[in-house]
Amino acid sequence: MRIGMLGTGVVGQTLEAKLTELGHDVKVGSRDPARSFEAAAAHGELIFNATGGSVSLNALRMAGADNLAGKVLVDVSNPLDFSQGFPPSLTVCNTDSVGEQIQREFPDARVVKSLNTVNAQVMTDPDAVPGEHNLFVAGDHDTAKAEARTLLESFGWPADRVIDVGGIDAARALEMYLPLWVRLFQAAGTPQINIQVMRASTAT
Repeated sequence: MRIGMLGTGVVGQTLEAKLTELGHDVKVGSRDPARSFEAAAAHGELIFNATGGSVSLNALRMAGADNLAGKVLVDVSNPLDFSQGFPPSLTVCNTDSVGEQIQREFPDARVVKSLNTVNAQVMTDPDAVPGEHNLFVAGDHDTAKAEARTLLESFGWPADRVIDVGGIDAARALEMYLPLWVRLFQAAGTPQINIQVMRASTAT
């Protein structure tokens, strides 16, 4: 599959390496005119937004609405604000999310929020955290979520450990988890962490 990767940070590089390893044709886009967001988005049959949440809309505008139309857009971003130091706050929360902002501005794209609740290594290597733990997807388009889940399974995420939490409005919850994730990271002393959703027994 041809994939456009928007973003050249650790997340974008890690995802690019894994997707290339799996045989996908990945083109990375950045603000550098030599490898622009627009070229990467035009190349991709599926797009990853691995830019920082505070700049994602600008990056996607540079990519071009026509290059996103009809495509699955996996939004991995988080709206982290480090302007007041660490731990970061969020630039948007409670009544909105970056995922929703993207879907509103680019209504012809099929936005799926996922992968933003774990660090880059765990995104592409769930075995970096021992035991069973969960990943989440959110979006308004069931077929888009199914396509995203297929990629997640190729990364090593078992299908039964990927939880569909609903429409794109659920991106609010996934993004607002990040302040807790940061505290857990501090407590654990490592970013290689994740959570498991435990279900109560239904036996009577």
